[in-house]
Amino acid sequence: MKKREELLVEFETVIGLEIHAQLKTNTKIFCGCKNEFGAQPNSHGCPVCLGLPGALPVLNRNVVEMAVMMGGAIGCHVAEKSIFARKNYFYPDLPKGYQISQYDMPLCEDGELTVDVGDGPRRICVKRIHLEEDAGKLIHDQDIDSLFDVNRCGTPLIEIVTEPDIRNPEEAYAFLTELRKILEYLEICDCNMEEGSLRCDANISIRPVGQKELGVKTELKNMNTFRGVEKAIAYEAYRQREVISDGGTILQQTYLWDANKNCTVPMRTKEEAHDYRYFPDPDLVPLTVEGPWVKEIHGRLPELPKTRQARFVNNLGLSEEHASVLTDSRPVAEYFEETVAAGADARTSANWVMGEILRISKDRKCDLSALNISPQRLAKVIALVDKGTISANAGKSVLTDIQEQNKDPEALIEEKGLRQISDTSELEKVVDQVLEGKEEEIQRFRSGDKKLLGFFVGQVMKATRGKANPKEVNRLLSEKLK
Repeated sequence: MKKREELLVEFETVIGLEIHAQLKTNTKIFCGCKNEFGAQPNSHGCPVCLGLPGALPVLNRNVVEMAVMMGGAIGCHVAEKSIFARKNYFYPDLPKGYQISQYDMPLCEDGELTVDVGDGPRRICVKRIHLEEDAGKLIHDQDIDSLFDVNRCGTPLIEIVTEPDIRNPEEAYAFLTELRKILEYLEICDCNMEEGSLRCDANISIRPVGQKELGVKTELKNMNTFRGVEKAIAYEAYRQREVISDGGTILQQTYLWDANKNCTVPMRTKEEAHDYRYFPDPDLVPLTVEGPWVKEIHGRLPELPKTRQARFVNNLGLSEEHASVLTDSRPVAEYFEETVAAGADARTSANWVMGEILRISKDRKCDLSALNISPQRLAKVIALVDKGTISANAGKSVLTDIQEQNKDPEALIEEKGLRQISDTSELEKVVDQVLEGKEEEIQRFRSGDKKLLGFFVGQVMKATRGKANPKEVNRLLSEKLK
């Protein structure tokens, strides 16, 4: 068998992704049943969900708006006319025996997304975004038989399909990360992979370097984290290299990713499109989306992550790293901007938000909007620290107290006696007292043992019970120790 390094040189990996995103609508795509995760099994179902004779689907307008919004965010062409089709296959969680989807005439086509990878920006083309309904859910661990829950039937999905432009697992991870940001910024999907609201399948093939023709692909399923997608692609690409290096042939199959064993497991022979017997759904008229409506929807697009990140760097003077962290989530970016709007310095605000605010939010397991520490209160704390009214450590303590007691910073500072001593004459008396009788240490400092400055500062802080302004203490000590 050839060494791994040799196999990597001889072949290149070709990857295409298919991402299913559940849309955050109030009701399902073709009926009025509630679109809700975690409800009592079979509590959100109707004749349309179950495909009973005579039940007719009615398209949810909000679903179309969200799909058009996503198309606009990644530069897709929105088709004026698209067609719903029936995708026929048998599976126990598909009560109708078919899934309503879009096939040869999707809603959105020809988009792109630029991602940042080690070699620089990479442009990944998006072939299409189409609408479809989700299937139901099978539950295997509550009874001797598998149980069926209709609640998920008819949940609205957009399927985002890339061109085979991705060349390694890292690019796939970067694409998924950037796509998740956009979906969350648009507030059309909560992107919770554990709950199944964002799912990803990957098509993997390899070909000799320089060859244009694509190799035989396999499809990977059952990947419930972005890192899982990255690991699964890396494993499958290497498995295919080993098969070919041993003289074998790649079969077009569907594989499951076993996260416990870190390997792919064959599931079934991969179907072709004709196996599904697609045909236009006779119960749904063609979907017409006129230009003025598309323009109005696109006019409501928020500032997207990449644009906001660039603005934070160019206009607010943040580093690329800080801007990236702050724009990873729309609520975090908005919290930061509100803090700056309340008068706090941008770079100082960035440090406090990324440090204390995100820590408190994580510890309390709550969203930023649920914190008692509003951006305005954070701006007050930052101002008090900058003025020297309280120390940075006291500021952190005050934030914790604000969260626990829901009080304004000034009230807590007075209650806890956290106000710093910054009066020069008062501090000078304390410094003189600390230096009194320390002739030996003073001489050692003057002889080059500069670490003793920290000792003297500590003595002053101890004498003032931590209330002395450290900057002023350092200044006074430096002058007196010369």
